[in-house]
Amino acid sequence: MKRDLLSINDLTEKDIALILQKTKILKKMRKSNRKLNQLQDKTLALIFFKPSTRTRISFEVAMYELGGNVTYLSGDEIQISRGEPCADTAKVLSRYVHGIVIRTFSHSEVLELAQNSTIPVINGLTDLEHPCQILADLFTIYERHKKLDGLKIAFIGDGNNVANSWLLAAPKVNANFVLACPRGYEPDSGIVSSAIKEAKRKGVHIEVINDPKLAAKSADVIYTDVWISMGQEKDAKAKKSQFNRFQVNKNLLALAKPECMIMHCLPAHRGEEITADVIDGKNSVVWEQAENRLHVEKTILSLLLK
Repeated sequence: MKRDLLSINDLTEKDIALILQKTKILKKMRKSNRKLNQLQDKTLALIFFKPSTRTRISFEVAMYELGGNVTYLSGDEIQISRGEPCADTAKVLSRYVHGIVIRTFSHSEVLELAQNSTIPVINGLTDLEHPCQILADLFTIYERHKKLDGLKIAFIGDGNNVANSWLLAAPKVNANFVLACPRGYEPDSGIVSSAIKEAKRKGVHIEVINDPKLAAKSADVIYTDVWISMGQEKDAKAKKSQFNRFQVNKNLLALAKPECMIMHCLPAHRGEEITADVIDGKNSVVWEQAENRLHVEKTILSLLLK
């Protein structure tokens, strides 16, 4: 693996396979209460400019269970918020800690931090990508199906950071990926072009469409996310009116395969992007998906900070 994890594109197919296999082992070890000290005396800095439940707690617990330490820094607690360049922060933290997880708005900030750091930097979410989430998603699907190649993943909703990372990940694992979103809410055009090009090379199908029913047809996985991402609250009313027919509900689920997995990266707004009966129903794997953030991130830390 590369030193940093800033994008799904930082990972090769072999890297993803390694992460899945190692995660399987680490998850089993945790269930049997086996102790790990792989990162003893190592310290991880968490820099968060956005609120978090799963990302913060899963990384903190992962680091502690690997024998390491964590220091948490909210955006308003560090000097970046008062004008210090990311580059200067990176140079200082490189002398204090052994790795950085950053959760912020601008992807360029993460790139700048990594370029000026001598320690691993992990993208805990930006407006462009959410690679750690997608790795947990891949593991969740792999646990259930024992494979990823040939499956149809249908993403219903906004072409956001999660969708961008899914577009990059699907061809790497030989999965088919269809994203259905309203016109004007498509994912990053450069990422779409890159994903389609890679999919053609791998012999799988990548498509961005505006019909949720067509996307859901015969799907192995239906995935959704909130319609209003952090920082977009002012657009909520207008956006919701355009997303009404993109709700994941029992009628949409009926178009998929009977054993179709329902996934949501959380937090969920029941009654908006997904109905309560679906997210809490028998097809839902959202809680396993959330748990697997811990196991996957434990793997990422053990590989990058060793």
